[in-house]
Amino acid sequence: MIDISEKAQAYLRDLLAKQDDDDVGIRVFVAQPGTPHAETCIAYCRPGEAQDDDMPYEYDGFRAWIEARSESYLVDAVVDFQEDRMGGQLTIKAPNARVPSVDEDSPLEDRINYVLYNEINPGLAAHGGMVTLVELLEDNTAVLQFGGGCQGCAAVDITLKQSVESTLLAQIPDLSAIRDVTDHSVTENAYYR
Repeated sequence: MIDISEKAQAYLRDLLAKQDDDDVGIRVFVAQPGTPHAETCIAYCRPGEAQDDDMPYEYDGFRAWIEARSESYLVDAVVDFQEDRMGGQLTIKAPNARVPSVDEDSPLEDRINYVLYNEINPGLAAHGGMVTLVELLEDNTAVLQFGGGCQGCAAVDITLKQSVESTLLAQIPDLSAIRDVTDHSVTENAYYR
């Protein structure tokens, strides 16, 4: 799944050996997968911290848990360790982390981000604006936040209802509602005042 170089495995083994519990492993996941803001992360994974659908992979001296949601984004990922005068640095290269990869079985958050970043934001960018998913509520309400020229814009209600909301609800039937949590009292970068 993930190519962890011998140097990186040795570095991770050393880090994990310093932990209080012998069963501590690592967890690899991609935050905001399939978006321009995707970030590949490695974190300690103590016993019981792995998610139910995480996949365990055995490496020499430790276990890596791969987040199921991130699997397709971690294809061809490489973890390496480069020594330098300061000791060294662990590097993660995941060429597919930012590549949109969704279908009807993808998590709802991934489908929302796909539509936002590939269909809605390119249009908003013409006015210096953008919209991001803040969170997804239990009732499948998408909580969004506008930024750039859309924050404080006099036309944001029209943009929200006629563009963002209508596009998301039409393309993602599982979505129940859209909520805007942007502070629109800040108007210094607004496209329309």
